[in-house]
Amino acid sequence: MKPSERLLSLDVFRGITIMGMILVNNPGTWGAIYPQLRHAEWHGCTFTDLIFPFFLFIVGVAISYSLTKRKSQGGSMKALYLNIFRRTIILFALGIILSGFPFGLMLDHQFSWATIRIPGVLQRIAFVYLFSSILFLTTSTKFQYWFTGAILIIYAALMSFVPVPGVGYANFEPTTNLAAWLDRLVLNNHLWSGTKVWDPEGILSTLPAIGSAMLGIFTGNLLRSEKDPTTKTVWLYVGGSVLMVAGWIWSFWFPLNKNIWTSSYVLYTAGLALFFLAFCYWFIDVKKVTWWIKPFQVYGLNAITVFFLSGIVGRMMYMIQWTGADGNSITLKNYLFNTFFLSWLQPINASLAWAVVYIMIWLGLMWILYAKKIFIKV
Repeated sequence: MKPSERLLSLDVFRGITIMGMILVNNPGTWGAIYPQLRHAEWHGCTFTDLIFPFFLFIVGVAISYSLTKRKSQGGSMKALYLNIFRRTIILFALGIILSGFPFGLMLDHQFSWATIRIPGVLQRIAFVYLFSSILFLTTSTKFQYWFTGAILIIYAALMSFVPVPGVGYANFEPTTNLAAWLDRLVLNNHLWSGTKVWDPEGILSTLPAIGSAMLGIFTGNLLRSEKDPTTKTVWLYVGGSVLMVAGWIWSFWFPLNKNIWTSSYVLYTAGLALFFLAFCYWFIDVKKVTWWIKPFQVYGLNAITVFFLSGIVGRMMYMIQWTGADGNSITLKNYLFNTFFLSWLQPINASLAWAVVYIMIWLGLMWILYAKKIFIKV
């Protein structure tokens, strides 16, 4: 495969991952969800906990391809860096819009800049993309290997051995660990509304999240190499096995945990991402078994767009409300869910059916963009 050739399997992987994000973020009701469609309560790793690290891994693979292509075209490095900073700012801004929408301007929305959440999924993607891109462009591959290992070990050491101020000892508990303390110190009231005392996309835990993207970069380097496709596939599976086992072993000391993005979690999820990418790569790019990929391509080529818009619409359905005949307030979301899903399905299946239909509606909308060759690049 030529270095500039588009990796269809990566688009499909991205599309499946974004579908997964929408699936787990938009149940019919949060009161009835299949266990694998929830995040682990604290330690552990469910299907839902794989989605975000998979996306950061994909970001890393894409960095290897896109920045190598841009460099080979011989353009200005200044322009390339400016484009990286522009994308970072746009991603971060979209994350803030998702956090604050509609900023108290409609639907009696309560909003305050003093309490808006600053961290978030898109904000973490922005910082990881920025740091990983600069590292890829300015350092050698050997340095990048050492750096990735170092940040995972240093983060594990900080969390495991540094006494938490006000607590007196290191720990991995939700509200008293070092990452939570730093979030409160720096961000104060601007934390996730679910806790207000720590944030799942907080400051310190973004450090090992860079490792998730760097492992994706190393994977992209392998796929761009001159090795034959069979060798590449074998190495993807071997690398996935090594990382998954290493993460599992490390978890006995530093547990798998998405909320504080533990180093063991980075290795374990990257290993699984390598397995899945190897499967997609072999069947799509090597064997050309592509009859099934179009829906995932449609999602994958407008990934950030559909994630952002589905989040905005999902929020608006909670905000549009009226008073029912019984005098109680009912939201548009509850009305549609109760009428078209809960009326004939068990709650847990109705909740899943809502999420699946929501995915299909957005697939239709994104297919219109795909048909018109409209790909909104951030």
